[in-house]
Amino acid sequence: MIENTRQTVHLAVYDQLADWEIGHTTATIRGGDWQRDPGRYDVVTVGLTGAPVTTAGGLTILPDITLPQLKPSSSAMLILPGADGWDLDPEAFSPFASAAGIWLDAGVPVAAICGATAGLAREGLLDYRDHTSAAPEYLLATGYAGMRRYRSALAVSDGGLITAGPTAPLEFAREVFAALDLYTPRVLDAWYRLHAEHDPGAYHVLLEGS
Repeated sequence: MIENTRQTVHLAVYDQLADWEIGHTTATIRGGDWQRDPGRYDVVTVGLTGAPVTTAGGLTILPDITLPQLKPSSSAMLILPGADGWDLDPEAFSPFASAAGIWLDAGVPVAAICGATAGLAREGLLDYRDHTSAAPEYLLATGYAGMRRYRSALAVSDGGLITAGPTAPLEFAREVFAALDLYTPRVLDAWYRLHAEHDPGAYHVLLEGS
């Protein structure tokens, strides 16, 4: 009998979710080529309710499960995309920020990009971890106390938390893949060089599969 070793990465979904920020990340996790262990992960969408949400790109997503149904013990990672609501209605998005804190306390990674970083800042989760975002002024507007840990980088990983600015979906994906051990370091470097730097030599590395 073969044991099912598939793990689940959970993607938070809500209205006006920024599709482009997590496209590479989710598609590659589910079925990208050159993976160290193909088919190891599923991606499951998580909504505050079971109601459909509409992304910024106009796509309709029906959440697979709701946030109250989810526990860190059943998750390999929680991914929080950007959305206007993180700034326009932070109270409505606070359950996801609270969940991020629970995940981190349980030792389960969290990845947040763009506006989601502001939600984590309001939750106090950036005060003691290196992090990045759209700009330091953006996070300062939340009233958070973590500016000394802000890093001027496209994406930052620290203490199980991945953060990235809105213009860094590929750097965000690279950090997520590294945290999930999706690729060997050499293949991960080649994946990034191919997609971000359009380096044709990287494709030959990927074909070698090493």
